[in-house]
Amino acid sequence: MASDVVENEKEFYSKAKKYWKDIPATVDGMLGGYGHISSIDIDSSKKFLLRFLLDEPNRTGTSRALDCGAGIGRITKRLLLPLFGTVDMVDVTADFLNQARTYLGEEGRRVRNYYCCGLQDFSPEPSAYDVIWIQWVIGHLTDDHLSSFLKRCRLGLQPNGIIVIKDNMAQEGVIMDDVDSSVCRDLNVVCKIIRCAGLNLLAQEKQENFPDEIYHVYTLAMR
Repeated sequence: MASDVVENEKEFYSKAKKYWKDIPATVDGMLGGYGHISSIDIDSSKKFLLRFLLDEPNRTGTSRALDCGAGIGRITKRLLLPLFGTVDMVDVTADFLNQARTYLGEEGRRVRNYYCCGLQDFSPEPSAYDVIWIQWVIGHLTDDHLSSFLKRCRLGLQPNGIIVIKDNMAQEGVIMDDVDSSVCRDLNVVCKIIRCAGLNLLAQEKQENFPDEIYHVYTLAMR
């Protein structure tokens, strides 16, 4: 578990916050120099999400979504705003959220709230969201904080709402990245945390057509 590799929790969070403060507020910055994979990523995410938005009779609604670890709003702009009436964004880095107001353009008027907060301290509004999208950010939470956050997300869902995690998965165990102060868990560890949060896994999918040198990426839907 992540607790085996995170020695100092306070430092784990403060180092990550400092790392992101120095990253440029661009798509390439958000994707660690892999800006060219953005369209592949968004297209796959859209196909994954549409199966729930089109699934009668238990169709997931399209009124409101929450983008967690939103950065400058890459996912909000290209995935969530085209599919949902309004979107809220949460990110720990104020500069990214400030840039989002420009980056999102005219459609950004449908972003209701820009929350500047670490997910370990964030509570979604109860019963508010059809989809809570959590991408490339769970590695910045300890196991206990991730489980607690998912429990709060569960309370933030509308009927038929879903939580989606899309993230890197290690081959085995948990790997610490000292550069950005994050952990990469294997799929079994992530699924165990999901179950501990009282959530049921509805679907999982491995991302195709990403560069060979990066971690495997999985998308998981739950409620």
